[in-house]
Amino acid sequence: MSHRTRFAPSPTGYLHIGGARTALFSWLLARKSGGQFILRIEDTDEDRNKEDAVDAILDGLSWLGIDWDEGPRVGGPHAPYRQTLRLQTYQEIAQRLLDEGKAYRCTCTTERLSALREVAKETGARRGYDGHCRKLGLGPEAGPSAIRLYVPDHTSVQVHDLIKGDVTWDSTEFDDFILVRPDGMPMYNFVVVCDDVAMQVTDVLRGDEHLNNTPKQLLIYAAIGAPRPRFGHMPLILDEQGRKMSKRYGDVAVSQYRDRGFLPEALVNYLARLGWAHGDAELFDVASLIKMFSVDGIGASAGKWDINKLKWVNAHWMKSLPLERIAADARPFVEACGHAPGDRWVDVVRVLRDRSQTLVELAGAAVLFYQADADVVVDREAVATVLAPAASLVEQAAEVFSTLPEWTEAALEAAGNALCVEANVKLGKLAQPLRVALVGQKVGPGLWQSLYILGRETSLRRMRSRWS
Repeated sequence: MSHRTRFAPSPTGYLHIGGARTALFSWLLARKSGGQFILRIEDTDEDRNKEDAVDAILDGLSWLGIDWDEGPRVGGPHAPYRQTLRLQTYQEIAQRLLDEGKAYRCTCTTERLSALREVAKETGARRGYDGHCRKLGLGPEAGPSAIRLYVPDHTSVQVHDLIKGDVTWDSTEFDDFILVRPDGMPMYNFVVVCDDVAMQVTDVLRGDEHLNNTPKQLLIYAAIGAPRPRFGHMPLILDEQGRKMSKRYGDVAVSQYRDRGFLPEALVNYLARLGWAHGDAELFDVASLIKMFSVDGIGASAGKWDINKLKWVNAHWMKSLPLERIAADARPFVEACGHAPGDRWVDVVRVLRDRSQTLVELAGAAVLFYQADADVVVDREAVATVLAPAASLVEQAAEVFSTLPEWTEAALEAAGNALCVEANVKLGKLAQPLRVALVGQKVGPGLWQSLYILGRETSLRRMRSRWS
């Protein structure tokens, strides 16, 4: 069965990690079934909308590799895909509900509604609209008025949630809620239903926080007379302290993880496993996710964010993706450190990527290959205890390396091993002081790779100066 799914963010800020997971699961469901994934911008909240947030959301999804079949930038048969451009459609549907007696006009003022709430608060009665205008039969001549839905009395509202199972509400829990405000702006639950009907959405996967909207939306589907989609409400993502992920406690935007040097493949892999499982497998490429994904695999318990596990997944993809791809992605991070990667940049990445969990870590480690001698952080204790006692051997190595016709890793390694045999010392006796001479520290990247990347001139100069 082909599924039509959608992701419908509000452009109030960045692409949230939770929203990215919702989009990912909806996208996977559509892709696995050969269906369509729709992107729709819900921008009727004029006070909170930010135009640059639309681009941030679209760019974030694109960076993750989540493409859409219909929506902004690509168009589609159900355009437009922004709610503020569909206002006439909502007005027409609201008028039809009025004509059919399924909705009515309400002229109750904010003062009267506030008074109702105060009385309910004092008496302990159920808070909500009292239906004052329900039987008045008000028309356009009444002036500015809201449009409310007739909510049937004592009706069971049910849904079989794809994740939570059967959920039931009683219609007495709801008052005759507003579909359109007096200023003509439609309300969230109304426009969501109108759009999902118009765009023939078959499956709605969304966060648990939307479950309370579901009964109202089901009542609107019934009033419109349209088939309703299947719903699945996913549990929250909690931070490492067990709190709902929020900006207050840490990074929650997809762009923040991109800027911290995480790869999109890693973030997609991690988000997929944050609430969904396929046996005990942890590592998935996109093709595998599409093949294996099913809503049945989404758990009912909240997922807990674990930055260390994300780093572990990212380290896997750092090693697994093509070297040239990692080099291209890491280049801006090195440039941000004030260095221009040269001809041997790919070799630098080859040496460092297995030692790095993120592109930022790789860029930080790569700086040692581009620093001027004066900028190198030198471990003076290592110079005194490791390098100085081996000064003669390091000087011999400098003389041997200076005569090499080719400055390659293989040639350097062969010459170094030959020198150790001639001097009757183990390789470690040469390698440790050489490393200190090259990078000023006892620990660093592979010796022969470091010599090759630093180049003949820099390597020989440092070996001979020995940081004196």
